Amino acid sequence: MQASLSVVVPAYNEEANLRRCVDDIVTYLRKKDWDWEIIVVNDGSRDRTGEIAKQLAKRIPRLKVVENKPNKGYGGSLKAGFAAASKDLIITAHADGQFDFSEVEKLLAKMEETGADIVSGIRVGGGQDPLFRRLLRWVWNKLVYALFGHLATDIDCGFKLFRRQILDQISLTSDGAMIDTQLLAGARARGIKIA
Repeated sequence: MQASLSVVVPAYNEEANLRRCVDDIVTYLRKKDWDWEIIVVNDGSRDRTGEIAKQLAKRIPRLKVVENKPNKGYGGSLKAGFAAASKDLIITAHADGQFDFSEVEKLLAKMEETGADIVSGIRVGGGQDPLFRRLLRWVWNKLVYALFGHLATDIDCGFKLFRRQILDQISLTSDGAMIDTQLLAGARARGIKIA
């Protein structure tokens, strides 16, 4: 699949991780014959995240830096990144590097295979989170299921691929973690296919 891809990387106090995360993404993307850009959203970080993002932008022409001042939360970061995105597809990837970016291939293949407009990743084995956080995620997924039906196996997985055009149909208002549920529930309500 020939991809036109905006990679949105929300970052809050990620000075220890941002450079490695972006370098991993760039290394992967440079091997592909794709039209791509990376958008790092520095969400009012109190460490050197913003400075590091600007240094990266100087050596990576396809990297944009968006500054949220003050901090706008996870949802606010994603919305700022989505607003700056110019490619046909958007993928979200956390600055802490918790996802292997090469697995974007699986999301693209699933999108092509199913004709879905959104493909939501699943953290295998609960990801790197501690047991308590995995338990909270399980409870949250069950609550969302009770309210909206099945939207995705792992609602809040931060590795999602979707067509940018769906943002014209869905109003995202959440500045917090509820943004993932809002995106998926809004898509489902409008008949947008999710895989």
